Formats: sequence, structure tokens, C-alpha cells
Amino acid sequence: MSKILIIEDEAAIRRVLTKIISEENDAYRVEQAEDGLQGIEMIKDNDYDLVLCDIKMPKMDGVEVLEKAKKIKPEIPIVMISGHGDLDTAVNTMRLGAFDYISKPPDLNRLLNTIRNALDTKVLIVENKRLKKKVSKNYEMIGESAEISHIKEIIEKVAATDARVLITGPNGTGKELVAHWLHEKSGRSKAAMIEVNCAAIPSELIESELFGHVKGSFTGANKDRAGKFEAANGGTIFLDEIGDMSLSAQAKVLRALQEGSISRVGSDKDIKVNVRVVSATNKDLKTEISEGRFREDLYHRLAVILIKVPALNERREDIPLLVDFFTTKISKEQGTPKKMFSLEAINLLKKYDWSGNIRELRNVVERLMILGEKEVSANDIKLFASK
Repeated sequence: MSKILIIEDEAAIRRVLTKIISEENDAYRVEQAEDGLQGIEMIKDNDYDLVLCDIKMPKMDGVEVLEKAKKIKPEIPIVMISGHGDLDTAVNTMRLGAFDYISKPPDLNRLLNTIRNALDTKVLIVENKRLKKKVSKNYEMIGESAEISHIKEIIEKVAATDARVLITGPNGTGKELVAHWLHEKSGRSKAAMIEVNCAAIPSELIESELFGHVKGSFTGANKDRAGKFEAANGGTIFLDEIGDMSLSAQAKVLRALQEGSISRVGSDKDIKVNVRVVSATNKDLKTEISEGRFREDLYHRLAVILIKVPALNERREDIPLLVDFFTTKISKEQGTPKKMFSLEAINLLKKYDWSGNIRELRNVVERLMILGEKEVSANDIKLFASK
């Protein structure tokens, strides 16, 4: 059932529109508002799939209704209808977010086609939001400890900006999750987030990987190739383990940040790029700077915002939540029943020294789900979780 709201000050027109729409499809449920003020109140209190709104009305005109409605429920398609239409008004309402603009008296076929298209659009918007939430669950940050709550607060403040962020912390703590949250909560979320593991790429290839190369620039360069910075244009590039990047590559990254442009290996041509840089490392970059392995000027460019991800041993109170999250996730992945952990088992896990952090905890939980009893006990922990 699709709910449609008609906002129109003339009762006769409201009745005609309601009759036309209701007879077109018995799955359409039509409600009426006699002026803009009533329409806004109804939009606040209900979930409509479509709004048809007159422009010339007392108390509040249709343009103001459109502006207010888009702030309250931005996903609702709004079709503007007016008997005093002109091109400027039509363009203005479309600029403000109207789905379409129809002159009175409306052409019946056009009106019904517009209604169908608007309702289809609403379904797509809702589905896209659902899928986006589903994707985001792959990068959930689980925990209610003070340390994790603080990180979430920083992300909420920083994500909407283009400020560069440096994420530090030991291996296995979830630095990549922080990077994904920053991207998904930013205005760049519709564009790509490109990940580069600087530690996994040989030093002689890192510049080509980041900035691309032109044909013939080195042995094996058989054709022009774009790099990761170009691929991330308009989005985010995540430079993981940046402390392992070569000094020559660091110099090029610094130039890209300073000038907003890169050049491919073997080329002097500048290519403009608009990327947000998020980086991460498990190294102490200030020590690396003092020992000549990392550029201090690059550090200050990258570390506009610093986020330190704590080791699991520093947030043991989150272990019960993490165990529950992993058991649910693993049972879904493997198609097996979810196993419960006894309180004694959880308390034992909270006492362990988690040198491998969250990554290690996940592996231990998976092992216990495979080898443990129906309810994982303290004895199972002693048998199968020992290191």
C-alpha cells in the first residue's frame, strides 16, 4: 500500500485528484491536507511515499512546504502542481528538490506516469539506504568502553570534514574499521575508498602503485596505468602501514597533499586529484622521524587529526560484546547454530593476555565454536584457547 498526500486548498481539486489516483490503483491510499501548514504537520506524523502539492495556497505556499518537507523527510518525492505555472517557478522548485512540476489542469496520463515514477524512485531510495546499512555492518565498531566511545565521538565530529586523519595502534586492533567509518560517514561515501597496504608492496613498486606509470617508464611497464590516487579521486585513499613507505614515495605523497596533484612514474604531466587521505600505522612515527626513516613534514600533513586505537588488553570490558558479535557472525558465515559462552568462560577470556588483539580473539572464538561443547565452558577455554 502506497500512501499519497495531496496538499491543495481547493476542495474540488482535492476530490478530483483523489478520485483519479484511487481509481488508477486500489493499492494507493490517498490522504488530504487543505493547506500547507496542515500538510507539514501530516508529513511530520506520517510516512508518505509521495506528496502532491499545490503552489499558490494561503498560510504557507507550496515552495515553503517543499523546503520544509525536504528537511523533515528528505527521501519523499514531492510533485508540485500549479495553475499559475511559469518556467522560472518550475526551475526553482526542481532546484529545491521537487521530483516534478505539473501545470493545472494536469494531463491525466502525465500525472499518472509521474506518480508511478515517483513511487518507484522512493522504493529505490529506501532499498539503497537498506543496502548501505547492510554494507556498513561489515565495519561495525563493537564496544562500549570509554576508549571506543571516545573514538566514535571523534569520528562523528571529523567524518564530515576533509581533514586528514592518522590512525595509530598495535596490529589487530581494528584501525581499518576506523578508516571505513570515517569514509562511510563522510560526504565522499558515494565515491570509492581505495586501500593501500604500504607494507605489502615492494619499495621499488610503491610509487607506481600509488601514482601510476606511463608505458616504458621501467621494465615491465607495457602500457599506461593509473595509480591508486587517481582511482580514489573524489573519494578516500587509505594508506595502511604508512610507516613502511619508502622515503622517495613519501616525498611524492607530500607533494600530492601540498599541491593536490600527482604525476605518474616516467611522466612530467600533472594530474589533479581530489582525495581525502586517511593513514594508519603500528609504528611510533616520531621515533621513525628521529631515526631518519620518516619525513617530519609529511607526518604533520597526515596527522591533522590523531586517533589512537587501544589494544584489546586496554578495553577488556568489551570482550563479552565482541564474543557475542563474533559468534553471531561466524554462525551465519558457516551456517551453524550459534553457541553460547558461559559466564565463567567469558571471565576467563577477559583475563587472557591478548597480544594479537581483536584478530586473535576472533580466531579463538571460531576455534571454540568448532571444538567446544554446545555451551562453551571454562573447561573448553582451558583446553582450546591456550596459546
